[in-house]
Amino acid sequence: MVYMKVLSMIQPWASLFLLNEAQYETRTWHTKYRGPLAIHTSKKIDRNACTNKEIHYLLSQHGLNQKNLPTGMIIGVCNLINCLKVTEDNFENALLEDGRTVSGNDYFLGDFRIGNFAWEVSNKEIFIDFIPAKGKLGLWEHDIDN
Repeated sequence: MVYMKVLSMIQPWASLFLLNEAQYETRTWHTKYRGPLAIHTSKKIDRNACTNKEIHYLLSQHGLNQKNLPTGMIIGVCNLINCLKVTEDNFENALLEDGRTVSGNDYFLGDFRIGNFAWEVSNKEIFIDFIPAKGKLGLWEHDIDN
C-alpha cells in the first residue's frame, strides 16, 4: 500500500486554490509536514461564498459554478513547502513571519487573521479523473493504490 497525505477543503476554496487563484491555503493550525499533498473536497459547499460577486466571477473563468463544483473527491495534488505564521493583518493585506506581504486575490481568498498559518505550496495539479474519498479533519492519509 502507498499512502499520500491529504487535506480536505470546503468548496469553492479547494477548486480556486488548485486553479491558482490563491497562492496560499490558510489554516488555524501549523504543520511540520512537508511534501506531496492531495487536495480533497468535502461534501460541504460554502454557498454564501459562491454567491459573492468576485468569487462567482473567478469560478466562471474556469467554467465552474455552485452547481458543478466537485465534492467528496480528491481533485488534485501539490507539494507543501512551507507553513508561515500570519503576524499582521491590515484587512487589505497581511504580513507573514518571513516578511512577505500577502495582498490581492491571495489575501481575499484566505483567512489571514493574526496567528493563522499560510500554507505555501508548489506544483499544483488538478486531476482529470477525480478520486472519490471520504474526508477527515486535519491531515489524513489515503491509500493511492486503491
